[in-house]
Amino acid sequence: MEELLTFLAKSLVDHPDDVSVKRVDGENTVVYELRVNDDDMGKVIGKQGRIAKSIRTIIKAAASKEEKRVVVDILQ
Repeated sequence: MEELLTFLAKSLVDHPDDVSVKRVDGENTVVYELRVNDDDMGKVIGKQGRIAKSIRTIIKAAASKEEKRVVVDILQ
């Protein structure tokens, strides 16, 4: 899952070396914290959050085999 999220983010941004993904496990939830360069925040979020929503949808679909809730947080 982390590799997929990293690949998607690096494909969108101008500074792919600044992309990092951290996994935080909870009881029933897995949180992926995506960090990108400040200049690339707009590219990852998109107009009205469409790209961020698409990224979250792809990750949730890929994680459907796990019986945990998956959340993607985009941080600076």
